[in-house]
Amino acid sequence: MAIQNRRVFVTGGAHGIGRSIVEAFLQVGDRVAYCDINDGEIEGATFYKVDVTDKMALQQCLQSIADAWGDIDVVVNNVGIGGFKPLTEVSVEEFEHVLNTNLRSAFITARFMARLRDNNGNRAYGRIVNLCSSRYLMSEAGTEAYSASKGGISSMTHALAISLAPMHITVNAVAPGWIHVNEEEILRPIDHEFHPSGRVGEPGDIARMVLFLCASENDFINGQTITIDGGVTKKMIYPE
Repeated sequence: MAIQNRRVFVTGGAHGIGRSIVEAFLQVGDRVAYCDINDGEIEGATFYKVDVTDKMALQQCLQSIADAWGDIDVVVNNVGIGGFKPLTEVSVEEFEHVLNTNLRSAFITARFMARLRDNNGNRAYGRIVNLCSSRYLMSEAGTEAYSASKGGISSMTHALAISLAPMHITVNAVAPGWIHVNEEEILRPIDHEFHPSGRVGEPGDIARMVLFLCASENDFINGQTITIDGGVTKKMIYPE
């Protein structure tokens, strides 16, 4: 039986992929709360303006949601920043800021959910989905902080899956490739042709996978990082 009226929390949900995920859960009748550092309210969802690098603010946001709903069934750790910069120019503080945004925030939400289950008793259903990136598999120059954070997301995902198994919480990650989220970005025919699937990705491609992983019957998918990139990471590329 499908779980009805799930209680869902999404980080970085105001725009782009995060917004598409929030809207997808709303469309199937779930209760949704989300946080973001930027404004971007979505009708039907509860918005918290939170900078996830402020660990106390993030924990207070989670506690407010748990107090209002009694529990949280689904957490989607979507928030992420790039911070791309040449290695010789990036500061230690900038590196830490990317990790605190992309990786530490996911640890905080997962730990909160575990503690919530400890206090409320084990339930039969729980899901965590972490947004990774195909850059956990491959990189460009100047992406050390971002790639480290996404590699950490992938590794932490399978660690969390084992730690949270006794609480009936599955943990998986979704690793998007090129997803068109900037409306001002003009895509060329060659951008689509580069992908074996024949097109650049859309936020809905990721949101549909998140919903799939959160379906109650899909509890046998656990600890996995699923790449959604139109086949690019499986494509041999040689210099012309």
